[in-house]
This record gives sequence, C-alpha cells and structure tokens, in this order.
Amino acid sequence: VQLVESGGGLAQAGGSLRLSCAASGFIGGGHALGWFRQAPGKEREPVACISAADGSTYYKDSVKGRFAISVDTARNTVYLQMNNLEPADTAVYTCAVTRYYTYSYLCGFGARGILGSWGQGTQVTVSS
Repeated sequence: VQLVESGGGLAQAGGSLRLSCAASGFIGGGHALGWFRQAPGKEREPVACISAADGSTYYKDSVKGRFAISVDTARNTVYLQMNNLEPADTAVYTCAVTRYYTYSYLCGFGARGILGSWGQGTQVTVSS
C-alpha cells in the first residue's frame, strides 16, 4: 500500500488545516491508521491513531480537543483535522497504515518504526 499525504501548509496560530492521506490499496476493518510528526531536532512522535474496525482513537495529550482523526474506508483515506493550531504543532506530518498491529500499538510504538506503510510526509508550519 502506498500512501500520499496532502493538505499541509502555512497557518497562523489559532487557524485550521486538514491533512489527508490517500492509500493506493484497500483499507478495511483489519487496519490501524495513524498520524505522526517530527519537528526539527526532535524525534518522531505519535499524534493520533484510529482503528478502521470500530473508530477507536488515541490522541497525544497536547492535541486532545484540537485535532480529530477520521477514516473513510470507501475512499481508503485517513484525515487529520487540526484546529486551534499552535506554533508547537509545526512539524512534518506523516501518515502510517498497518494491518499487523492495533491502533494503540501503532501509536504506542509506531514512531520507532513498525511493519506497515508510511507516507512521505507533509510540512505544517504554524506562525505566531
């Protein structure tokens, strides 16, 4: 499965962006999907993950209430709606899909590398 992200760009603090990640193959109930980010000089970290089976989600504490992850299995696409953006959200955002692990495992351990598919990343820059 190949993944292609879109929707990144420049936003002002308090603004919104919506990231999309389109998969070339089938995304169904057996998949977990997630968004990760990496800021300059920092390690990659999980942002949000979702189960395609039942919609269960995990969010990094600092984005709870501001970001929302969703999946459209009809379009094989996962989204990340980002509201009330902060300069600290500036990073390269990358999506990941796996059918080997749960969404909680994906976010718990996926930042270190996990068996699945990864996108190329899209830059999000938030100005103050």
